[in-house]
Amino acid sequence: MSNNTRRLLILDDDPGVGQTIELIARASGFETRFTSSPEAFFQGVDEWRPDHIAIDLIMPEMDGVEVLARLAQRQCEARIIVTSGVDHRVLDAAGRSATERGLNIVGVLPKPFMPSALRKLFDLSEPLVITATGGRKGGAGTQVYSPDAADLQSALDQDQFFAMYQPKISCFSGDLVGFEALMRWNHSQHGFIPPDRFIASAENTGMIDALTERMLDISLSWFAPRYARSSVRLSINLSARSRLDDAFVDKLLARCTEAGVPADQLIFELTETSAMEDPVASLDLLTRMRMKGFHLSIDDLGTGFSSLLQLVRLPFSELKVDKSFVITAASSSESRQVIQAIVSLGQSLGIQSTAEGVEDAQTLQFLREIGCNFAQGFHIARPMEQDAAANWTHFTLQ
Repeated sequence: MSNNTRRLLILDDDPGVGQTIELIARASGFETRFTSSPEAFFQGVDEWRPDHIAIDLIMPEMDGVEVLARLAQRQCEARIIVTSGVDHRVLDAAGRSATERGLNIVGVLPKPFMPSALRKLFDLSEPLVITATGGRKGGAGTQVYSPDAADLQSALDQDQFFAMYQPKISCFSGDLVGFEALMRWNHSQHGFIPPDRFIASAENTGMIDALTERMLDISLSWFAPRYARSSVRLSINLSARSRLDDAFVDKLLARCTEAGVPADQLIFELTETSAMEDPVASLDLLTRMRMKGFHLSIDDLGTGFSSLLQLVRLPFSELKVDKSFVITAASSSESRQVIQAIVSLGQSLGIQSTAEGVEDAQTLQFLREIGCNFAQGFHIARPMEQDAAANWTHFTLQ
């Protein structure tokens, strides 16, 4: 078997469904295994190390929620698809619960499902990354490389970090309105290190500000000669662990000034949770950032439990709908209602809205109908390297 072959392990008590999933997966280039036994399933997870897992929620020996909990205990890194014939609200809740446990939920599929819906979830998964030592990256049970502060500093010194850029478009015209810059790490020995792992390490070791500053330098050097003083904006993510004080913000402004990019072309994205940890301090600091000209986006909106009264007091210029709702918009009426509520909130406050995770034309059409301003996602464009991004100008609406 080639090291590039993707592996799918299926746990389902219905042989007909399991065989159907196998057929669809094999046509998409997977090697597959199917079982209805939880014991055989966990043995396969530990020994076969699948890259993808498909799990039915309702089974006689062990329900899918318990299976997901045990996968989380194993720190399983496989991409997981949850399927079931239960009420779609229960199915969505199970998917959210698994995500909260740290599992990589690619999507949830209500039964019966169309083959095209399953194929789309396979297509959304990034290809396997083969490390420099020839190992498979991303499978369950693989040896995980956990960088420390010295590793991160060495990577900074050796310029191992680079940026990918994902276009953001107008929902109404398809015109390019901006790019979100996404940091990537190609380690000289361990190959591609997933962002969720090195960002978490940077946050835990106090290196996150250094990575943010490097990310800004990398992306501004690409952005400035092409888009400075245009209508296109550059979005940068700020971690909840970033030292968001006046000195740090002044550093960000100095870098923009040096690059010749006006502050109002920069959008800094903060998560709902980080913005609400200390609303009073956030209000002061974010107000100063807006006064310096920066735009502010509240990312992952709808995933936290913050008070809307507190939230609307903060000077955000953009609301960003979390992709967990957008990805399921085509199949979940609850997701559509959440998206519409967030977009309507933005409209009532005079704040623009962006939906991330747009994976199909139907969802993009829905966003246009409810008045969402901007969109990004694989249906529009995947994150791309700098040369490809520089040539990307427009998305043709269907």
